[in-house]
Amino acid sequence: MLIRNPNQGFDHPQGSEITPQALYLQRRAFMQTLATGAAGAAMASWASREALADSRVHLAALKGMPSKVAGATTSEAQTAYKDATGYNNFYEFGLNKDDPARNAHTLKARPWTVRIEGLVQKPQTLDLDSLLKLAPMEERIYRLRCVEGWSMVIPWVGYSLAELLKKVQPLGSAKYVEFVTLADKAQMPGLNSSVLDWPYTEGLRLDEAMHPLTLLAFGMYGEVLPNQNGAPLRLVVPWKYGFKSAKSLVAIRLTDKEPGTAWNKAARNEYGFYSNVNPDVDHPRWSQATERRIGEGGLFAKKRKTLLFNGYGDQVASLYAGMDLKKFY
Repeated sequence: MLIRNPNQGFDHPQGSEITPQALYLQRRAFMQTLATGAAGAAMASWASREALADSRVHLAALKGMPSKVAGATTSEAQTAYKDATGYNNFYEFGLNKDDPARNAHTLKARPWTVRIEGLVQKPQTLDLDSLLKLAPMEERIYRLRCVEGWSMVIPWVGYSLAELLKKVQPLGSAKYVEFVTLADKAQMPGLNSSVLDWPYTEGLRLDEAMHPLTLLAFGMYGEVLPNQNGAPLRLVVPWKYGFKSAKSLVAIRLTDKEPGTAWNKAARNEYGFYSNVNPDVDHPRWSQATERRIGEGGLFAKKRKTLLFNGYGDQVASLYAGMDLKKFY
Protein backbone atom coordinates (compact mmCIF):
# COMPACT_ATOMS: atom_id res chain seq x y z
CA MET A 1 0.00 0.00 0.00
CA LEU A 2 1.01 3.61 -0.43
CA ILE A 3 2.45 5.21 2.68
CA ARG A 4 1.82 8.81 3.58
CA ASN A 5 3.67 11.13 5.91
CA PRO A 6 0.88 12.95 7.77
CA ASN A 7 3.22 15.79 8.65
CA GLN A 8 4.38 16.31 5.11
CA GLY A 9 1.29 17.65 3.38
CA PHE A 10 2.17 19.33 0.12
CA ASP A 11 5.22 21.26 1.30
CA HIS A 12 8.03 21.10 -1.20
CA PRO A 13 11.72 21.03 -0.25
CA GLN A 14 13.91 23.71 -1.67
CA GLY A 15 17.04 21.57 -1.85
CA SER A 16 16.13 20.50 -5.38
CA GLU A 17 16.97 24.01 -6.53
CA ILE A 18 20.65 23.17 -6.03
CA THR A 19 22.40 21.21 -8.76
CA PRO A 20 25.00 18.76 -7.39
CA GLN A 21 28.24 18.58 -9.33
CA ALA A 22 27.55 14.99 -10.41
CA LEU A 23 24.21 15.99 -11.91
CA TYR A 24 25.76 19.00 -13.65
CA LEU A 25 28.42 16.79 -15.27
CA GLN A 26 25.81 14.22 -16.23
CA ARG A 27 23.75 16.98 -17.86
CA ARG A 28 26.72 18.16 -19.89
CA ALA A 29 27.36 14.63 -21.15
CA PHE A 30 23.67 14.28 -22.04
CA MET A 31 23.63 17.52 -24.01
CA GLN A 32 26.85 16.72 -25.83
CA THR A 33 25.53 13.32 -26.86
CA LEU A 34 22.26 14.79 -28.12
CA ALA A 35 24.12 17.46 -30.05
CA THR A 36 25.96 14.83 -32.12
CA GLY A 37 23.14 12.29 -32.36
CA ALA A 38 19.87 11.86 -34.21
CA ALA A 39 18.33 14.96 -32.66
CA GLY A 40 20.24 16.99 -35.24
CA ALA A 41 20.97 20.67 -35.56
CA ALA A 42 18.27 21.82 -33.16
CA MET A 43 19.81 19.80 -30.35
CA ALA A 44 23.27 21.01 -31.28
CA SER A 45 22.04 24.55 -30.81
CA TRP A 46 20.49 23.53 -27.50
CA ALA A 47 23.68 21.91 -26.28
CA SER A 48 25.84 24.88 -27.21
CA ARG A 49 23.89 27.38 -25.16
CA GLU A 50 25.65 29.06 -22.27
CA ALA A 51 22.73 27.91 -20.12
CA LEU A 52 24.42 24.54 -19.87
CA ALA A 53 26.39 26.02 -16.97
CA ASP A 54 23.13 26.71 -15.15
CA SER A 55 20.72 24.28 -13.49
CA ARG A 56 18.10 25.11 -16.10
CA VAL A 57 18.22 24.63 -19.86
CA HIS A 58 14.90 26.10 -20.83
CA LEU A 59 12.47 24.39 -23.18
CA ALA A 60 12.45 27.54 -25.29
CA ALA A 61 15.67 26.17 -26.76
CA LEU A 62 13.68 23.21 -28.12
CA LYS A 63 11.81 25.35 -30.65
CA GLY A 64 11.82 23.61 -33.97
CA MET A 65 11.42 20.23 -32.24
CA PRO A 66 7.66 20.00 -31.64
CA SER A 67 6.13 16.63 -30.93
CA LYS A 68 4.79 14.95 -34.04
CA VAL A 69 2.37 12.83 -32.03
CA ALA A 70 -1.25 13.97 -31.91
CA GLY A 71 -2.38 14.95 -28.44
CA ALA A 72 1.14 14.87 -27.00
CA THR A 73 1.14 18.46 -25.79
CA THR A 74 -1.25 20.25 -23.46
CA SER A 75 -1.61 24.01 -23.12
CA GLU A 76 -2.17 23.74 -19.37
CA ALA A 77 0.20 25.62 -17.08
CA GLN A 78 3.31 23.59 -16.30
CA THR A 79 4.11 22.56 -12.76
CA ALA A 80 7.08 24.45 -11.33
CA TYR A 81 10.38 22.58 -11.66
CA LYS A 82 11.01 22.69 -7.91
CA ASP A 83 7.66 21.01 -7.27
CA ALA A 84 8.05 18.34 -9.95
CA THR A 85 11.53 17.44 -8.66
CA GLY A 86 10.83 17.86 -4.95
CA TYR A 87 7.60 15.91 -4.49
CA ASN A 88 8.03 12.36 -5.78
CA ASN A 89 7.17 8.72 -5.34
CA PHE A 90 10.39 6.74 -5.80
CA TYR A 91 10.36 4.21 -3.00
CA GLU A 92 13.86 2.98 -3.80
CA PHE A 93 14.99 6.23 -2.16
CA GLY A 94 12.48 6.43 0.67
CA LEU A 95 8.77 6.35 1.44
CA ASN A 96 8.16 10.07 2.00
CA LYS A 97 7.63 12.49 -0.84
CA ASP A 98 10.77 14.49 -0.10
CA ASP A 99 13.00 11.45 0.39
CA PRO A 100 13.92 10.98 -3.31
CA ALA A 101 15.15 14.55 -3.71
CA ARG A 102 17.21 14.19 -0.54
CA ASN A 103 18.57 10.67 -1.12
CA ALA A 104 18.81 10.06 -4.87
CA HIS A 105 22.20 11.73 -5.24
CA THR A 106 23.63 8.25 -4.63
CA LEU A 107 22.30 7.00 -7.97
CA LYS A 108 25.00 6.66 -10.64
CA ALA A 109 23.31 7.26 -13.99
CA ARG A 110 26.44 6.58 -16.05
CA PRO A 111 27.55 4.13 -17.27
CA TRP A 112 24.14 2.58 -17.94
CA THR A 113 22.80 -0.20 -20.12
CA VAL A 114 19.34 -1.53 -20.86
CA ARG A 115 18.59 -5.08 -21.97
CA ILE A 116 15.80 -5.56 -24.52
CA GLU A 117 15.01 -9.25 -24.52
CA GLY A 118 12.39 -11.97 -24.56
CA LEU A 119 10.13 -12.59 -27.55
CA VAL A 120 12.03 -10.46 -30.06
CA GLN A 121 13.97 -11.28 -33.19
CA LYS A 122 16.90 -9.05 -32.29
CA PRO A 123 17.56 -8.98 -28.52
CA GLN A 124 20.06 -6.28 -27.62
CA THR A 125 21.83 -4.60 -24.77
CA LEU A 126 22.19 -0.90 -25.48
CA ASP A 127 24.19 1.70 -23.60
CA LEU A 128 22.80 5.11 -22.80
CA ASP A 129 24.55 6.86 -25.68
CA SER A 130 23.07 4.39 -28.18
CA LEU A 131 19.62 4.88 -26.71
CA LEU A 132 19.92 8.66 -26.88
CA LYS A 133 20.78 8.47 -30.58
CA LEU A 134 18.17 5.90 -31.54
CA ALA A 135 15.44 8.36 -32.57
CA PRO A 136 14.84 12.13 -32.76
CA MET A 137 13.97 13.72 -29.43
CA GLU A 138 10.65 15.48 -28.97
CA GLU A 139 9.17 17.80 -26.40
CA ARG A 140 5.94 16.49 -24.90
CA ILE A 141 3.96 18.27 -22.21
CA TYR A 142 1.97 15.58 -20.41
CA ARG A 143 -0.41 15.57 -17.49
CA LEU A 144 0.67 13.09 -14.80
CA ARG A 145 -1.98 11.77 -12.38
CA CYS A 146 -1.00 9.94 -9.21
CA VAL A 147 -3.26 7.34 -7.66
CA GLU A 148 -3.10 9.30 -4.38
CA GLY A 149 -5.03 12.19 -5.91
CA TRP A 150 -2.38 14.71 -6.95
CA SER A 151 -1.37 15.70 -10.46
CA MET A 152 1.30 17.63 -12.34
CA VAL A 153 1.96 18.96 -15.84
CA ILE A 154 5.51 18.15 -16.91
CA PRO A 155 7.45 18.87 -20.12
CA TRP A 156 9.30 15.66 -20.99
CA VAL A 157 12.05 15.08 -23.55
CA GLY A 158 12.26 11.73 -25.30
CA TYR A 159 10.74 9.64 -28.08
CA SER A 160 8.02 7.03 -28.44
CA LEU A 161 8.91 3.68 -26.90
CA ALA A 162 7.71 2.16 -30.16
CA GLU A 163 10.91 3.40 -31.83
CA LEU A 164 12.96 1.11 -29.58
CA LEU A 165 10.57 -1.83 -29.79
CA LYS A 166 10.54 -1.71 -33.59
CA LYS A 167 14.32 -1.93 -33.54
CA VAL A 168 14.26 -5.31 -31.76
CA GLN A 169 11.33 -6.63 -33.88
CA PRO A 170 8.75 -8.24 -31.56
CA LEU A 171 7.71 -11.79 -32.44
CA GLY A 172 4.11 -12.54 -33.30
CA SER A 173 3.76 -14.39 -30.00
CA ALA A 174 4.65 -11.28 -27.96
CA LYS A 175 1.59 -9.87 -26.18
CA TYR A 176 3.03 -7.92 -23.23
CA VAL A 177 6.04 -5.82 -22.28
CA GLU A 178 7.62 -6.06 -18.83
CA PHE A 179 9.75 -3.23 -17.46
CA VAL A 180 12.41 -3.91 -14.82
CA THR A 181 14.05 -1.14 -12.83
CA LEU A 182 17.39 -0.89 -11.06
CA ALA A 183 17.61 -2.55 -7.66
CA ASP A 184 20.98 -1.83 -6.06
CA LYS A 185 21.12 -1.48 -2.28
CA ALA A 186 24.46 0.30 -2.54
CA GLN A 187 22.76 3.13 -4.43
CA MET A 188 19.16 2.87 -3.22
CA PRO A 189 18.63 3.01 0.55
CA GLY A 190 14.90 2.41 0.18
CA LEU A 191 15.52 -1.18 -0.89
CA ASN A 192 16.01 -2.00 2.79
CA SER A 193 12.25 -1.58 3.12
CA SER A 194 9.99 -4.58 2.53
CA VAL A 195 7.11 -2.45 1.28
CA LEU A 196 7.54 -3.92 -2.23
CA ASP A 197 9.07 -6.98 -3.82
CA TRP A 198 12.23 -5.60 -5.45
CA PRO A 199 13.14 -4.95 -8.19
CA TYR A 200 10.22 -2.71 -9.09
CA THR A 201 8.49 -4.13 -12.15
CA GLU A 202 5.73 -2.82 -14.37
CA GLY A 203 3.99 -3.99 -17.52
CA LEU A 204 1.90 -2.97 -20.50
CA ARG A 205 0.09 -4.79 -23.22
CA LEU A 206 2.14 -4.68 -26.39
CA ASP A 207 -0.35 -2.42 -28.16
CA GLU A 208 -0.22 -0.01 -25.21
CA ALA A 209 3.57 -0.02 -25.31
CA MET A 210 3.55 0.60 -29.06
CA HIS A 211 1.08 3.49 -28.80
CA PRO A 212 2.76 6.73 -29.92
CA LEU A 213 1.92 8.51 -26.65
CA THR A 214 3.95 5.99 -24.63
CA LEU A 215 7.21 7.84 -24.08
CA LEU A 216 10.74 6.73 -23.32
CA ALA A 217 11.91 9.84 -21.47
CA PHE A 218 15.50 10.99 -20.98
CA GLY A 219 14.84 14.55 -19.87
CA MET A 220 12.35 17.01 -18.42
CA TYR A 221 12.17 20.80 -18.43
CA GLY A 222 14.85 20.84 -21.12
CA GLU A 223 17.52 19.05 -19.08
CA VAL A 224 18.46 15.49 -18.17
CA LEU A 225 16.17 13.65 -15.80
CA PRO A 226 17.07 14.40 -12.19
CA ASN A 227 17.88 11.24 -10.27
CA GLN A 228 14.74 11.53 -8.17
CA ASN A 229 12.61 11.55 -11.32
CA GLY A 230 14.01 8.34 -12.77
CA ALA A 231 17.41 9.03 -14.33
CA PRO A 232 18.76 8.21 -16.75
CA LEU A 233 15.64 6.97 -18.56
CA ARG A 234 12.09 6.14 -17.61
CA LEU A 235 8.71 5.28 -18.99
CA VAL A 236 5.90 7.86 -19.21
CA VAL A 237 2.40 6.55 -19.95
CA PRO A 238 0.20 9.65 -19.60
CA TRP A 239 -3.24 8.01 -19.54
CA LYS A 240 -2.34 5.69 -16.64
CA TYR A 241 -1.66 6.39 -12.98
CA GLY A 242 1.89 7.53 -12.35
CA PHE A 243 3.16 4.30 -10.78
CA LYS A 244 2.85 2.62 -14.21
CA SER A 245 5.63 4.89 -15.52
CA ALA A 246 8.61 2.90 -14.27
CA LYS A 247 11.84 4.77 -13.48
CA SER A 248 15.55 3.97 -13.95
CA LEU A 249 14.96 1.13 -16.41
CA VAL A 250 17.50 -1.65 -16.80
CA ALA A 251 15.49 -4.24 -18.76
CA ILE A 252 12.57 -4.35 -21.17
CA ARG A 253 11.25 -7.85 -21.72
CA LEU A 254 8.61 -8.98 -24.22
CA THR A 255 6.49 -11.92 -23.18
CA ASP A 256 3.35 -13.85 -24.09
CA LYS A 257 1.99 -13.71 -20.53
CA GLU A 258 0.79 -10.80 -18.44
CA PRO A 259 3.76 -9.84 -16.24
CA GLY A 260 3.45 -9.39 -12.52
CA THR A 261 3.73 -5.74 -11.47
CA ALA A 262 5.05 -4.35 -8.21
CA TRP A 263 1.92 -2.74 -6.81
CA ASN A 264 -0.42 -5.41 -8.13
CA LYS A 265 1.66 -8.04 -6.32
CA ALA A 266 1.71 -5.94 -3.15
CA ALA A 267 -2.04 -5.17 -3.05
CA ARG A 268 -4.00 -6.91 -5.80
CA ASN A 269 -7.37 -5.52 -4.66
CA GLU A 270 -6.07 -1.94 -4.87
CA TYR A 271 -3.86 -1.82 -7.96
CA GLY A 272 -4.95 -3.57 -11.13
CA PHE A 273 -2.75 -4.41 -14.09
CA TYR A 274 -4.24 -1.76 -16.38
CA SER A 275 -4.38 1.15 -13.91
CA ASN A 276 -5.97 3.50 -16.41
CA VAL A 277 -7.03 6.83 -14.91
CA ASN A 278 -10.75 6.37 -14.34
CA PRO A 279 -12.76 8.71 -12.09
CA ASP A 280 -15.54 6.11 -11.87
CA VAL A 281 -13.34 3.45 -10.25
CA ASP A 282 -12.50 4.39 -6.68
CA HIS A 283 -9.44 3.19 -4.88
CA PRO A 284 -10.65 1.07 -1.93
CA ARG A 285 -9.45 3.76 0.47
CA TRP A 286 -10.31 6.98 -1.36
CA SER A 287 -12.20 8.44 -4.31
CA GLN A 288 -10.52 8.99 -7.67
CA ALA A 289 -13.16 11.44 -8.90
CA THR A 290 -11.10 14.56 -8.18
CA GLU A 291 -7.47 15.62 -7.95
CA ARG A 292 -5.29 18.45 -6.69
CA ARG A 293 -2.63 20.01 -8.90
CA ILE A 294 0.74 20.27 -7.17
CA GLY A 295 1.84 23.89 -6.77
CA GLU A 296 -1.70 25.30 -6.69
CA GLY A 297 -2.20 25.70 -2.95
CA GLY A 298 -1.42 22.30 -1.53
CA LEU A 299 -4.17 20.72 0.55
CA PHE A 300 -6.23 23.90 0.15
CA ALA A 301 -6.08 23.87 -3.65
CA LYS A 302 -9.36 23.74 -5.48
CA LYS A 303 -10.04 20.20 -6.56
CA ARG A 304 -10.17 19.40 -10.26
CA LYS A 305 -12.44 16.83 -11.82
CA THR A 306 -10.42 13.79 -12.83
CA LEU A 307 -10.68 13.05 -16.55
CA LEU A 308 -11.18 9.56 -17.96
CA PHE A 309 -7.85 8.31 -19.32
CA ASN A 310 -6.40 11.50 -17.76
CA GLY A 311 -7.84 13.45 -20.71
CA TYR A 312 -6.20 11.31 -23.41
CA GLY A 313 -9.34 9.37 -24.29
CA ASP A 314 -9.45 10.60 -27.89
CA GLN A 315 -6.08 8.98 -28.47
CA VAL A 316 -6.31 5.77 -26.40
CA ALA A 317 -9.92 4.77 -25.74
CA SER A 318 -9.93 2.50 -28.80
CA LEU A 319 -7.34 0.29 -27.09
CA TYR A 320 -10.03 -0.78 -24.61
CA ALA A 321 -13.09 -1.06 -26.86
CA GLY A 322 -15.53 -3.60 -25.42
CA MET A 323 -13.65 -3.97 -22.12
CA ASP A 324 -15.28 -3.54 -18.74
CA LEU A 325 -13.09 -0.75 -17.34
CA LYS A 326 -14.37 -1.37 -13.79
CA LYS A 327 -13.41 -5.04 -13.93
CA PHE A 328 -10.10 -4.40 -15.71
CA TYR A 329 -9.04 -1.52 -13.48
